[in-house]
Amino acid sequence: MTSTEYYEPITLVVAPADDGMLVRSLLDRRLGVSRKLMSRLKETEEGITLNGKRVYTSQHAQAGDLLVIRMEREQSDDILPQPMALNIVYEDAHLLVIAKQAGIIVHPTHGHYTGTLANGVVHHWQERGEKVRFRPVHRLDQETSGLVAIAKNPYVHQQLSEQMQRGEIEKRYCAFTRGVPESADGTVNEPIDRDPAEPHVRIVTPDGYPSITHYETIRTYGDRQASLVRLQLETGRTHQIRVHMQYIGCPLLGDKMYGHRLGDDEGIGAAVRAAVVESGLDRQALHAEYLAFVHPYTKERVAFQAELPEDLARLEQALIALSTRPF
Repeated sequence: MTSTEYYEPITLVVAPADDGMLVRSLLDRRLGVSRKLMSRLKETEEGITLNGKRVYTSQHAQAGDLLVIRMEREQSDDILPQPMALNIVYEDAHLLVIAKQAGIIVHPTHGHYTGTLANGVVHHWQERGEKVRFRPVHRLDQETSGLVAIAKNPYVHQQLSEQMQRGEIEKRYCAFTRGVPESADGTVNEPIDRDPAEPHVRIVTPDGYPSITHYETIRTYGDRQASLVRLQLETGRTHQIRVHMQYIGCPLLGDKMYGHRLGDDEGIGAAVRAAVVESGLDRQALHAEYLAFVHPYTKERVAFQAELPEDLARLEQALIALSTRPF
């Protein structure tokens, strides 16, 4: 019989101010353990210990006691490990941050069981001898490149998910758009929902879900034919940036769903069209460039940056050649 494997434990020394507090209150108020995770810990042999002994969450703790929680290790047995070139920006025992390539789906879906980021990450962990389950904290569209955070245990996933719900995770994108926004910077506060005629497409509609996108124009190209825009989201609706930028008249270059197909788009000037062709861009020009949050274990704020991938770097150079000026 094999012994149970655990993730790195989380420890808490009971402070004098918490003397006499119930264990479940300490788990909730001091460690932020959710009810769901607490239930799992109760069922785990060494899930919750006080001074090295298993305890009930209804027990009182004293100042100086050592409270420890341990989560059983899991792995994604339903995901086929596949070797894949991964651009790992950061990794420790608790989380992984990857700069995803465009064209890669984050998680297997119906019809896409292999070739996803999950397949590559599971293989990466297998090669390192790590028993970890794939838990993405957030996702990017298949054709969007940039930073993705992946939790390596249930506690980290819960903590980062809650930070996201509270709006404490900072996600910043950059995009190359057709034309230039009327205002150099601003906020698009327009609800989004599915298009009844095409359910896979999203549209701005009064009956949609609240959706807020902040943008800032960084650079314009040619005779205001294209622009580089930096964006930050308050909400995370599907295709939100693409829908909102189209709504204000500046669809993303290369966006086949919300812009127009290259060659059919009379709104793109010949020079910009030539720049897109020269760059070899074959997807929407959108990149998740910056990600920042509080690390669930260290409690320190961490920030990560992903440089433009090759296709967008080529597009930028081709647009600069049109003649660049500050906004």
